[in-house]
Amino acid sequence: MIITKTHLPRRTILKGLSAAMALPILDSMTPALSAVRAARPVRLGYLYTANGIVGCCDKSPVKNAWTPTTVGEKFSMSPSLKPFEPVRDYLNVYSGLAQVQGRALGDGPGDHARAQATFLTGVHPFKTGGQDFKLAISADQIAARELGKYTQLSSLELCLEPKELAGNCDSGYTCAYMTMSWAGERSPLPAETVPRFVFERLFGDSTSTDPAARAERLRNQKSVIDYVKASLSRLQRDLGKSDNAKLDEYLSSVRDIERRVALAETQSDMGDLPILERPSSIPGDYRDYAKLMIDLMVVAWQTDMTRVSSLMLNRDFSNHSYPEIGVPDAHHSISHHQNDPERLLKLQKIDEMHSSLVSYMAQRLRATPDGDGTLLDNSVTLYGSGISESNIHTHDDLPIITLGKAGGRLKGNRHMVYPFETPLNNLLLSMLDYAGIPEITGFGDSTGLLAGL
Repeated sequence: MIITKTHLPRRTILKGLSAAMALPILDSMTPALSAVRAARPVRLGYLYTANGIVGCCDKSPVKNAWTPTTVGEKFSMSPSLKPFEPVRDYLNVYSGLAQVQGRALGDGPGDHARAQATFLTGVHPFKTGGQDFKLAISADQIAARELGKYTQLSSLELCLEPKELAGNCDSGYTCAYMTMSWAGERSPLPAETVPRFVFERLFGDSTSTDPAARAERLRNQKSVIDYVKASLSRLQRDLGKSDNAKLDEYLSSVRDIERRVALAETQSDMGDLPILERPSSIPGDYRDYAKLMIDLMVVAWQTDMTRVSSLMLNRDFSNHSYPEIGVPDAHHSISHHQNDPERLLKLQKIDEMHSSLVSYMAQRLRATPDGDGTLLDNSVTLYGSGISESNIHTHDDLPIITLGKAGGRLKGNRHMVYPFETPLNNLLLSMLDYAGIPEITGFGDSTGLLAGL
């Protein structure tokens, strides 16, 4: 009834709700914005690969395919880490970290669901194949709650493999656990798998990131919002108390849209944005698909659309194949390698390809200026898996690295070894600390910030 009385066409309302684009943040800010962003914000990234990584722990039949043979600074690069050589100064390799809540703990099979579910939460999932699933908020969403106050999108969740979040996916565990981002104990966040939809979420219905088209769209959005607010203000004088309460609730949403448009306007003359065309389809080559999604993630950080992003290179229990690199076999099937040399070699090729893609992301970030440094200087990205030895589903001595200097707070070029079963959550807490998130207590099984960083 409220909308009918305002005589506003539904199409007009929807136009006012469309997403606003942003351009890169530069040093020339308005005074108010400068006070908030006197220092460059630290972005947080979380990248995941499924089914473990060969040679990352003592239980692996292939020693040191992932884990370096030396400890400390200027460590020797292992074969699966060699793609990171160009960004060595930003790389830290961690040994000894664990997510022990990924173990059965009396629940029987289901290590793949537990690996993905616990990776960023550190909480053992309630075993169910129904709607009564229960977990906890994940580290990326803790960051999103705080850092999202300053951006148009609180976070961006991406994945290179589709999966419904309903049904039974792994030995009695619901498919809801086959995602790693959780807004709360009952709120798994689906990850976007279609590049075109990611583009439209970031840049609206534009066909490209061309600045002229964006400026025109912002002007149209602002005029629509002004019209909506003025019309609703007139309407408010003629409504009763109950309807005014409903209208106030609606206006709070309009004000949030206005806030996002204002952020975009503030950033509208802040330099050149790389021209990206709206993707038309998912590339057939997995590597091209991954690079396209990574490019979108990098631009989202460059434009300050969001400061928190996650990307699942695949999902646990995945049987995706990689004919592009000569591995037509199903990934999960060969991950149960039974110490077969041929299977192990194929798994290592997959690991090296994934490393090359993560290195591509790091190099793109390093090539993107951000204040006196680059996006790689002013970010920290975690990459790893919730399983170490895939054949027996171990959840200790996980393959974990970080890339980035977190605004100068994190050194690089190190291989650090921690006591057995040091909680991975300690590293997740440290990342939140780097981004200026207020101290979090009681996160999973954490015992505090990770020592030695």
